Amino acid sequence: MAERSSVFDMIGPVMIGPSSSHTAGVVRIARSAIRVLGGKPDEAIITFYNSFARTYEGHGSDRAIIAGLLDYKTDDARIKTSFDYAKKAGLKYTFKSVGNASTMHPNTIKLQLTKGDKKVEVIGQSKGGGVINIAEVDGYTADFSANLHTLIIKAKDTKGSIAYIANILTLDDCNIATMSVSRKGKNDEACLVIEMDSGLKPLSLEYLKNLNWVIDVVYIPDIDL
Repeated sequence: MAERSSVFDMIGPVMIGPSSSHTAGVVRIARSAIRVLGGKPDEAIITFYNSFARTYEGHGSDRAIIAGLLDYKTDDARIKTSFDYAKKAGLKYTFKSVGNASTMHPNTIKLQLTKGDKKVEVIGQSKGGGVINIAEVDGYTADFSANLHTLIIKAKDTKGSIAYIANILTLDDCNIATMSVSRKGKNDEACLVIEMDSGLKPLSLEYLKNLNWVIDVVYIPDIDL
C-alpha cells in the first residue's frame, strides 16, 4: 500500500472563492458526507470548530457547506446563493460554532445529517487547497481523502473478517491504498474504511452487503467531488 499524491494536491480545485480551505474544502466535505448518508439530507445540524467558528460567515463557509449538501461542485456559481436554493429544496439546517476545541484540527466541521429514518454524523477537516480529510464517520475513525474509491464497512468484530474482505478486493483486482480500522470494543461493532485505486464491481459490493456479519456497507466511487 503506497501513499499517492496528485496534481490536485498541488494546485487545488477549480472553485468559486474566496478561499480554497473555507469554500472548496467545505463543499467537498459536504459532498462526501451526503454520499455516506446515501443522498441529499432533509435536515442538517452543522457545527464549525476553531478557525471556522470565527470566520465561517465572513468567508462564506456557511454558503459553501449548504451548497455541498445540495451536491453542487466547487466551481458552481450557485454556491453564492445556496441559501435560496436550500429553501426551494426544503432543506432544513442549523449552524452552531465552537471556538475553542483544542483536540480538533483548526478547520473542522461536524455534520449531523438526516434523510428519512437514516442519520449519519461526519467530521471533516479542510486542509487547504481544497484538500480534505474525513476524520470520523458515526464516531469511528475514518481518515479518507475522498480522492479515491472508498469503502466503509460496519461489521461485527469477527476473527478473520479484515483478511476476508481484503481477499474479496484482491479477487476483484482492487489495490488497497489506505485502510483504517476502529471498533467500539472487543467482539463489538467495528468499522473498516478502505481507499482503493480502482473501483469495486457491483457483484462484489452486493456480496459484501449480504455477508451475515456485515451490518452496513457504503461505497463512494472515485468521482469529482
